[in-house]
Amino acid sequence: LMLAGLGYALVAAFTVLTMTRRMSPLTALIVTPIVFGAVALVLSGKGLVDLGPMMIEGVKTLAPTGVMLLFAILFFGLMTDTGLFDPAVAALVRVVKGDPLKIILGTVVLGAVVSLDGDGSTTYIITCAALMPLYQRLGLNRLYLVCLLMLVSGVMNLSPWGGPTARAASALHVDVQEVFVPLIPGMALGLVALLALAFLFGRSERKRLGVVSIPDAEEFAEVSVSQHPEARRPRLILVNAALVIALLAGLILGVAPLPVLMMIAFAVGLVINYPRIESQKERIAAHAGPALAVASLIFAAGIFTGILQGTGMVEAMSRWVVAAVPAAWGPYMAPITAGLSLPFTFFLSNDAFYFGVLPILAEAGAGFGVDKVEIARA
Repeated sequence: LMLAGLGYALVAAFTVLTMTRRMSPLTALIVTPIVFGAVALVLSGKGLVDLGPMMIEGVKTLAPTGVMLLFAILFFGLMTDTGLFDPAVAALVRVVKGDPLKIILGTVVLGAVVSLDGDGSTTYIITCAALMPLYQRLGLNRLYLVCLLMLVSGVMNLSPWGGPTARAASALHVDVQEVFVPLIPGMALGLVALLALAFLFGRSERKRLGVVSIPDAEEFAEVSVSQHPEARRPRLILVNAALVIALLAGLILGVAPLPVLMMIAFAVGLVINYPRIESQKERIAAHAGPALAVASLIFAAGIFTGILQGTGMVEAMSRWVVAAVPAAWGPYMAPITAGLSLPFTFFLSNDAFYFGVLPILAEAGAGFGVDKVEIARA
């Protein structure tokens, strides 16, 4: 009872501190579990020296995920800098021209391509920069652009280096590759559904506006995904494309752990595109901020989950959940988790849900024989 109470108090404190902006998620993930973990050890009659091994164990467990995210951000940032996606974006903008239906369908396609780097802000900035002039020139409803971009970002954010998958795998200490690969068919169906929705939007706008002739449509094709002209490598586009395809194929086939694949892909891409040491340092520095922010959050989460599990708090909390869930519902903990995640991720911060609530649901599911990986996917 004492451990369960402390565990729920820890989750509540973490949620309040992050949502009221008294602490950043990074510092709250480190400070709050140390405080509550120390209290739990003292009340249990154990020494505070036990906290250190718990934290190290948690960090060690999440190290592969942290490394994967670090190098994934660097790699896809590098590929964007080389101009790998520029021809696809320019061709798409050139093809859609003045047809509202094609433009709105192209919104989904372009959003999906740009979302490969896992950075939602980049997706919005680049896609809006590419398509907003067309939307304005034709008088298209810009809410369609906003709606479709948010939806496509949600689907593509399920990539291993996106926020939800990485957080779920980190919180439950499961292999991110094992979580992600079975989600691919669902992501594909999600994109098909978005194309169908875009078709309905586009057909409506085509009826309202008709197909507009734009003689100077070429001016809209001068959109570049790469934000650093000096870093573009147009002659190496095919080589870089082959590298990305090889990475994704290795991920799906499981030829090596994902962190290893990411490290190799980044190293190869960096050497091929920027042989000079100075250029390599510039590219790494250009993306160091986002990479460090995400990786540090994962390592801090290792302390949170390490203490939560090492002190026995998460196990005690899950027993209360198991006791509250009717036995007949036990085998359905995965869909129950999916249902609960809808309001929880809306009313709570993402970090509070993934690192505070999800481990409790996973432990409860384990009590009914449901694998943690299934809970992570849900």
